[in-house]
This record gives sequence, C-alpha cells and structure tokens, in this order.
Amino acid sequence: QVQLVESGGGLVQAGGSLRLSCAASGRAFSRYGMGWFRQAPGKEREFVAAISGMYTYYADSVKGRFTISRDNAKNTVYLLMNSLKPEDTAVYYCAAARSSAWLATTTGYDYWGQGTQVTVSS
Repeated sequence: QVQLVESGGGLVQAGGSLRLSCAASGRAFSRYGMGWFRQAPGKEREFVAAISGMYTYYADSVKGRFTISRDNAKNTVYLLMNSLKPEDTAVYYCAAARSSAWLATTTGYDYWGQGTQVTVSS
C-alpha cells in the first residue's frame, strides 16, 4: 500500500511559479512510475506529467513550462510549474503506478493522493 500526500498548491498570479510536492509512504518508491494529473471544475481529470526511471513525459499544454522530478531518498516527487496561466487552475493530483506502461492515463495508476488546489489569477 502506498499513501500519497500532495502539498505546495496555492494562489499565484499569471506568469508566476509554484512547486508541488508529493510525499509517498511505503516501500520501493523508486520502482513506481509517478505522475501528476489535474482536474478543473466541470472537466475530466487530465494528464500533466510523469516520470519513470530516467524518463519524463509531459502533456503538450505544459511542455516547456513544467518539470517533473523525484528524489527517491526522500520518497518525494515534485512538479515545478513556471509561466503559469489561468488555464492551469485546477486541483492537482499525484499518482503512483506499479507498471509504467500507461503513465499518461488515469487507469494506469494504482494509488492517488487527495489533491492540492492551484489557482492562477489573471
């Protein structure tokens, strides 16, 4: 069992930056593929970024602005968000996957955090 706790969300002006953190409990954190998703009001949850081993993956909408990274010694995955836009406003969720086969889809993950709100004002 893996428990995930996100932090770092908040209110920021357009053009600003935030860094989200996701702390994981449980064993073998380094073996999990980790992802970030987001869900805006009235919309489906969508893929943002994922990391597995040395490989990273990004949604086109955030490529070049967001960076995912992980510190296996701290059991933590991060999402650095730069050049934020009002359309980035959403609840951001961290997720862990035993298999790295479907990291861009919600169904590819086994564990989810409770989410952290990110609001970008114009």
